[in-house]
Amino acid sequence: MPKKKTSKSAAKRLKVTATGKIKFKHPGRGHLLSSKSRKRKRTLRKTGVMSKDGAKHLRDLIAI
Repeated sequence: MPKKKTSKSAAKRLKVTATGKIKFKHPGRGHLLSSKSRKRKRTLRKTGVMSKDGAKHLRDLIAI
């Protein structure tokens, strides 16, 4: 059986922690920030951790 290919776009956007969870950066922080509240921009600044259901699909993209 051939090896799985890594999706390079997913590999650049996602990181895998030591325990196997998938971390990602929140979208929506690039421009048009004046219309967003301070609270919203502050929460977008933090990294997020993917849920288990979403992580299953992403593991295949990263080829883990």
